[in-house]
Amino acid sequence: MHRVPLTAKLGIAPIGWSNDDLPQLGGDTPFETCLRESREAGYIGVETGGKFPKTSGQLAPPLAEHGLQLASGWYSGKLLDTEVEAEKSRALETLSLFRNCGAAVLAYGETSGTIQNRQSVPMSHRRTLTDSDVVAYGRKLTAFAEYCAEVGVPLAFHQHMGTVIESEHDVDRLLAATGPAVSLLYDTGHLAFAGIDVLRVIDKYGSRITHVHAKDVRRDVLLGVKPEQESFLDAVLRGVFTVPGDGMIDFGAIASRLADAGYEGWFVVEAEQDPVKAPPLEYARLGYRSLTAALRSAGYSIEDSSV
Repeated sequence: MHRVPLTAKLGIAPIGWSNDDLPQLGGDTPFETCLRESREAGYIGVETGGKFPKTSGQLAPPLAEHGLQLASGWYSGKLLDTEVEAEKSRALETLSLFRNCGAAVLAYGETSGTIQNRQSVPMSHRRTLTDSDVVAYGRKLTAFAEYCAEVGVPLAFHQHMGTVIESEHDVDRLLAATGPAVSLLYDTGHLAFAGIDVLRVIDKYGSRITHVHAKDVRRDVLLGVKPEQESFLDAVLRGVFTVPGDGMIDFGAIASRLADAGYEGWFVVEAEQDPVKAPPLEYARLGYRSLTAALRSAGYSIEDSSV
């Protein structure tokens, strides 16, 4: 198939160095180490983390010093249980930071009632929504996403384990209930963990994907997960996630399907795991090599791939 040339920008999230939900994983690793090693591994961008400065005046200089762009960052949304105007006020600081630093999107995760950060709560106990709940939520999310676009930082919704939008049914209902201002953050690891066909998601929603998290899954760990007994964080500690090229996901097929859908932009390696067992720089390099190979095979050019 002949394709229009597409460009990919490779970034990485700091969670491989320091996990905000599990401080025992890299809690003492300095912010500067993450930036230095991200660039050393070949990436041109990063996403934010808990140790990152909260204003552009503080964040822009160290990013520039290390030759890095701000790709995006997680935002813990509470729209399900609050009003749109209140969420706008709560999000303004983050939106301003992202806009001023040139972030592509706001990675919105719905954290009302989430158990993603509660190690004592089994995955099977997550909060769920009725169809009418989703319709009402979709109206609020669309209004908030339109506001984000007006500010200059489009919203990309992050399906995530342990949240109210976890399953394929959840994703289908959400995207049916929201307007075009709500795009999809395509996270390979969370989709695969939830038992969703990662290629089918592209076939259905390729035109709404505006950001990609490239995360691999270790099949043996995933098959051993006991949702009635274990939490999401238990699975993370057991090593369910890793970088592209170290798990069961076919990133070559994903890159090709995304190219067919016309996606271009950020591909962000994100793999929360124990930095003692998985040295961050080593795994960052592995993820970069594997993802670069997959993207080039699919016809992507890699922006500024030299270190």
